[in-house]
Amino acid sequence: MRKQNHLKTKLEAGKAVLGTWAMIPSAVTADILSLAGLDFIIIDSEHGSIGYETATTMAMACDCHAVSPVMRVGGVDEAMILRALDIGVHCVQVPNVHTAAAAAEAVSWAKYPPLGRRGFSPVTRAGDYTFDFATEHTGVADTNTLIAIHIEGEEAIAGIDEILAIAGLDIIFVGVYDLSKALGIPGQVTDERVVGRLRELSAKIAAAGKYPGTIVTREEQIAEVLSYGIKYITYSVDAEILGAGYKSAKAALDAATA
Repeated sequence: MRKQNHLKTKLEAGKAVLGTWAMIPSAVTADILSLAGLDFIIIDSEHGSIGYETATTMAMACDCHAVSPVMRVGGVDEAMILRALDIGVHCVQVPNVHTAAAAAEAVSWAKYPPLGRRGFSPVTRAGDYTFDFATEHTGVADTNTLIAIHIEGEEAIAGIDEILAIAGLDIIFVGVYDLSKALGIPGQVTDERVVGRLRELSAKIAAAGKYPGTIVTREEQIAEVLSYGIKYITYSVDAEILGAGYKSAKAALDAATA
């Protein structure tokens, strides 16, 4: 990837960044979200129904507005990680990483030899569809691409120190919904047990020189998670915000005509 990674630049400058989850398989939606001024958009191919062809056009829409496209793949999978990076996303986000071995494997599929085992074809969107930059592509891509992983369960929390010792990881995303499930209180993400774990993990992640991340669903939570030292913040989901806006309008009509 020879394009500037805006997300990486902002994080390295010490700035907090805000993005959202894109579950709607549409370049138009990605274009609208980008125009809102977000720092990044996560193209969700884990829980969303987004294929790689659509993901490519969504990444193009982001690039038009200097917004970083991120892609959440389905897990620690060579083909998924390779294809996400080949379409030119600025960051690949890997869920369900429970051990240091899994974290190391995710890095290996995202980095070219000798740092990893990523397959190489320069004639991709990430390589500007040409052999002209083949000699420089691998080094530039390894330096310029971010790797994010999800810490979501008790096994990962217990092994957090070993996971944080893995070289090549940039963002450690604490999935509070999966964390609440692991704690036996599914969906109760504001419970002090979840919040306490989030605080503890964020401090450890930052101390290890990596960027802590999480999701918020209300605007007032943004200041709260910033106080924990979290830098990579996702706000809600495109589909939820779309539906909530129209539900609110319909409720206003119903109230006015009752």
